[in-house]
Amino acid sequence: MARFDWLRDADRPFLFNLVFWTVTALLATGLAQAAVIGAAPLQCALFGANLVLVTALWPALPWSRTRGRLWVGPLFLVATLMMGVTGAAVYHMPLILVAVANLAFLHGIRVATATLSCVTVICAVMPPLLGSTIADGIVQATAMAVFSAFVLGMAASTLEARRRREEAQGLLERIRELAVAEERARMAAEMHDSVGHHLTVIKMGLENAERFRRRRPDAAWSEVRQAKELTVEALADARRWVRALRPLALDGRVGSAALERLAASFDGTGITVSFEVRGEERHLKADTELVLYRVLQEGLTNALRHAKAEHVHGTLTFGDDQVALVVRDDGTGRDDRARGGFGLTSLADRARALGGTLAGGNRPGGGFELRAELPLGVRA
Repeated sequence: MARFDWLRDADRPFLFNLVFWTVTALLATGLAQAAVIGAAPLQCALFGANLVLVTALWPALPWSRTRGRLWVGPLFLVATLMMGVTGAAVYHMPLILVAVANLAFLHGIRVATATLSCVTVICAVMPPLLGSTIADGIVQATAMAVFSAFVLGMAASTLEARRRREEAQGLLERIRELAVAEERARMAAEMHDSVGHHLTVIKMGLENAERFRRRRPDAAWSEVRQAKELTVEALADARRWVRALRPLALDGRVGSAALERLAASFDGTGITVSFEVRGEERHLKADTELVLYRVLQEGLTNALRHAKAEHVHGTLTFGDDQVALVVRDDGTGRDDRARGGFGLTSLADRARALGGTLAGGNRPGGGFELRAELPLGVRA
């Protein structure tokens, strides 16, 4: 199918491409044979010019109102109708049906139905005017009416499928927004627990210092120093959480661009972050993108907060049937992260729900590695 991509655009049904080029090839072959057997030169010239015009208009023919060039549709219909006058007889009928189907895509089924009704009348009237019998006109009109019903039904079905696809895409975007909101809520709760713990200890230390200030001044000052140190940790922790929350606003970025944006957002935190993409990138489903994003976010945040790492490297690899994200750091490594701490348990559940896996553990050479492997769910 990839060999025929140059024949189609995003909106034109492939079946119409197939019909157009098949009929055009047959008409061109018939024209060549007529010229060989000595048909009237003027008629051959007119029909040849008509065929060239129709072929030239086809690539410019829009199949969605958003494409513009709406004037091409009526001109294409007129050009196909003229082929009956210049010598195509009934063989140009499929092209007329395609032209009317195009009007349905651009202007609706009602306009297409009214146009086909007029075309059917023309098919009944023109043969007698051009020297054929009334019976020939009735046969052509009947054939046009039968095939018109089929084409209009197909056009209506295609338009309905397109409408439902657009609705589904809107729902997917809404689901993505809700998933991001859910991640924000979860991270905000974790931020509340982390910073809240620091503030609770600080409050208790200051209360102790207040009680000890006269009887045990050294102990009181010790509590104050500890509270000061915890305040610095709490501020740093809050900054890290704000940094982790902020990249969720991707400004429309998806796929590797979103992951690169996330990696770059950790510049200036004390660790060096690098990121690379291997293989041919494909567009992923929203759920797959979000899990990969959260895995990288979790790996970077853990390396910054717990591992005392200096460098973190992320690798996104596209295979034939899966996509893998590996996040490695050169820190101290921690076994408890592999057992599901720091949000990894929920991420592992999400990966399994998509048919993938999430694993983490200490690296043999030191540091920690987080690996997510997900099916290559490609977005339509």
